[in-house]
Amino acid sequence: MKAAIVREQGTTPVYGEFAWPAATDGQVLVNVSAAALSQLSKFHSMGMHYSSNLQFPIVAGADGVGRLADGTRVYFAFPIAPYGSLAEQTVVHAHRVIALPDHIDDRIAAAIVNPGMSAWAALVYRAGFQPGQTVLINGATGSSGSLAVQIARYLGAGTIIVTGRDESKLSKLDADAVVAFDMTADGGDRAFADALKPVVAGGVDVVLDYLWGDSAVAIMSSIAQTIEGKVTRFISIGTSAGQEMINLPSTILRGSSIELLGSGGRSVAPAHMLASARSVLELAAQGVIHISIAEYALEEVERAWQAPLTPRPVIRI
Repeated sequence: MKAAIVREQGTTPVYGEFAWPAATDGQVLVNVSAAALSQLSKFHSMGMHYSSNLQFPIVAGADGVGRLADGTRVYFAFPIAPYGSLAEQTVVHAHRVIALPDHIDDRIAAAIVNPGMSAWAALVYRAGFQPGQTVLINGATGSSGSLAVQIARYLGAGTIIVTGRDESKLSKLDADAVVAFDMTADGGDRAFADALKPVVAGGVDVVLDYLWGDSAVAIMSSIAQTIEGKVTRFISIGTSAGQEMINLPSTILRGSSIELLGSGGRSVAPAHMLASARSVLELAAQGVIHISIAEYALEEVERAWQAPLTPRPVIRI
């Protein structure tokens, strides 16, 4: 079958031929129609994500959309190695398949679950988010961050603060306050923390952080210096800033009510992840949340792999 194949760890997939999969008990075959590229999917496929434990060569892709033998349209996640979602067909554990709601396009469904699920799981299952609360979204201009804004608004956020590098993109989001930063400038972290202080003075209940790195430390610093006696749940979701390690002074945590949490595949129960995916699909089907996509054919996988993640690259199978 036609597939996108990663031949060695850390390499970009190439278009080629791969053996057809077969299903055993508890597994289902899926005829794939669309699969999106996310940071998770790319790093997992190349064996560079903490969830990866792969023997190469493998078919790339961590999730997608397709049809079962009876024609049921489904979203599926984490096919059984060495198979992935970027192929004509894949094999998946039956409990990792969700029937799609009506009135949602395959390509949109493939694109929206991963980034939307990251926000839903973090807010609902990690933060215990309640209507009327204030949320700060760091890295709000990407697909994940912009969906987080939409989902927070749907869940009844009282105030939404967005931060990121591109002020023009931030200003187009449905947010109540915008704070842009430039971490490459001298003193950029201090300038960002100072600009945040009057914005967060009223309290921040939840921070959704998609960037990590220096901007994350600046946010925690501004909260620690400004807010007293109110818990802020700071939830790390991604590392799009490219910094896995940060320099976090212990005084920030000792001198504040910040609770530092993570949200991902090993910190959210599988059942809650599936419930998050279903909620995101339902909202998308109802037109409540939206995502922009860029389409590619399977044979264009190398070009798609190098494309920005916003708009979300979706590969047609």
